[in-house]
Amino acid sequence: MLLLVGLGNPGNKYADNRHNIGFMAVDEIVRRHGFAPERRRFQGLVSEGTLAGQKILTLKPQTFMNESGRSVGEAARFFKLTPDQIIVFHDELDLEPGKLRVKNGGGLAGHNGLKSMAAHIGKDFRRVRLGIGHPGDKNKVMAYVLRDFPKADDKWLDPLLDAMAEAAPLLCGKDDAAFASKVALILKPPVHKPVSAKEPQSTD
Repeated sequence: MLLLVGLGNPGNKYADNRHNIGFMAVDEIVRRHGFAPERRRFQGLVSEGTLAGQKILTLKPQTFMNESGRSVGEAARFFKLTPDQIIVFHDELDLEPGKLRVKNGGGLAGHNGLKSMAAHIGKDFRRVRLGIGHPGDKNKVMAYVLRDFPKADDKWLDPLLDAMAEAAPLLCGKDDAAFASKVALILKPPVHKPVSAKEPQSTD
């Protein structure tokens, strides 16, 4: 079993915020792969389904970002999950918009949702980092992440979420590099140059 956690803030006020890209990612996996309707459990919204033949539970904590770990910790204890069975989708300031990286454990980069997670289940969970870019001034970060994605960002946001959801079954094999590579390939498929026929050689 895997627990896929999307980080964000509950309610319509925050639904389209940059900080809620984790919620958006989980929603797209649920939609793409026909998971069950959401229900309230573990202080969050959960949905069940399968990926690559494996049981999957998605969780969107409704405790607000800074207390995400309370919800995740409750679910992890109930199912007796180890950190490597928990994959967290979250916004990443240090990546350019539209970029995706996967890592296991590591630092928390000042992300309050990740800090809360670490406090409740430790740091060794898997992370899908979804780039939203940086405002360029640390004093503007809070306003930036709590602002809606502008309409112009749809050109990279929608393809990223689509590619991530399509590649999601690869996460079940714990081959995070394969997942990241698949997403990159979907977003930028290789360009095949037409093979030109060789000119016939002169027989003179």
